[in-house]
Amino acid sequence: MTETLRVAVIGAGRMGADHIQRLSKRIHGAEVAAVVDVDLARAQAAIEGIPGAVALADAEEALNNGDVNAVLIATPGFLHEDILLKAIAKDIPILCEKPLTPDAESSWKIVQAEEKLGRKRIQVGFMRRFDAEYAALGSMIRSGELGELLMLHHQHRNPTTPAGFTNEMLINDSVVHEFDAIRFFTGEEITSVQVRLGKATRNAPAGQHDPQHVLIETESGVLADVEIYVNAKFGYEVGTQASFEDGIVNIGGDKGPYTRSAGRWGGNVTPGFEERFGAAYDVEIQAWVDAALRGEIGGPTAWDGYATAACCEAGVEAQKNGEKVAVKLNSKPALYS
Repeated sequence: MTETLRVAVIGAGRMGADHIQRLSKRIHGAEVAAVVDVDLARAQAAIEGIPGAVALADAEEALNNGDVNAVLIATPGFLHEDILLKAIAKDIPILCEKPLTPDAESSWKIVQAEEKLGRKRIQVGFMRRFDAEYAALGSMIRSGELGELLMLHHQHRNPTTPAGFTNEMLINDSVVHEFDAIRFFTGEEITSVQVRLGKATRNAPAGQHDPQHVLIETESGVLADVEIYVNAKFGYEVGTQASFEDGIVNIGGDKGPYTRSAGRWGGNVTPGFEERFGAAYDVEIQAWVDAALRGEIGGPTAWDGYATAACCEAGVEAQKNGEKVAVKLNSKPALYS
């Protein structure tokens, strides 16, 4: 097994650029070998100061580069399927930012292709699993120290949304993280999703109903809900409250020192996901690199990507009809059991 991952980062936008810096400055056992972007000038800017890295405009050219032995996919989701299938054919380690693909049907194709390969090569970028507070709550749930987990209450608040952020994107781009977190915490599949649309903020753009209340149930009957509020104005806040038989646990919320001075008090709210989950991204990418060097993956699988895609489809349908919608999943292949 190679001692260093030579990574092609495909996509040099906001997330890709962040990962390029992470791989080149903070991650051990990996180097940036190539950066791919349809905007070649952006790819060239991204490799500045990274010895040996090349800028390319085509993902297939990067995958055929003999110096590349791993790939990190950070393009928009609708481009993932083709890149993933080509990377699976190369039998190299893959980290794919969420979503695996934008819909359950194409995600299932990826699961089938990896199953045919015979080993797990894809790790999906659900970074919250690597956050210290999420990991601690997950450990408490699995230990049973507070009895059985009964309910989960999630808050997902963004300060604002970019132009073109549609109603469906509240589910596909935001609540997708809670779908994965609920599956991570409970170790179960989600069986149904319902979305309630109540009073909307005047700050929501045309065509977007904000906030929304998402109701979720798992296989054993754990109930979860998500307040998704993407134009909350005050900052980026992700919180979870877990209700157990013998206690209540909260994670997330305000960060930093709580200060009292000059007749005022308070702390800080992070402005965006990079600040809130920056450390989690570092742990996630290092876990992927370490596992890849062992011939394994170090986090969420292609099955996790497929299952959350199915949850998102149910969520979008529930947005439209207001009913409880069943999550439809194919049988889990033995590779992921």
